[in-house]
Amino acid sequence: MVAEVVIVRSVWFGGLVTTRMRVAAADGLFDAAEHILEYANRSVPHREGTLMRSGQADIDRARLEASVSYDTPYAVRLHEHPEYNFRGGRRGKWLELSLQERDHFVQDFLVARLRKAF
Repeated sequence: MVAEVVIVRSVWFGGLVTTRMRVAAADGLFDAAEHILEYANRSVPHREGTLMRSGQADIDRARLEASVSYDTPYAVRLHEHPEYNFRGGRRGKWLELSLQERDHFVQDFLVARLRKAF
């Protein structure tokens, strides 16, 4: 009987893997936030376009948190009162509803970026 010795050497670049995954996750979150903003802009109340132009997508890469917001003095009032008479497919709760309607895309953006990083 002959004994066979197999030596396997592996090197783990855990720090590099972690960094790449965090970058990919942040990129995916930002892609998702941009998508939600674009979709929400289709139903944001619109008279002159000021509210829509105030919309922005942001990412906090350290915390892996993304946000979509609108920055006008009346944004919250319009968002929180869906009973107002919006026209042309515009609506109250436009941001909340847009996120609910497109939440499955958030996962898709993350998966796509993480797969690419792997």
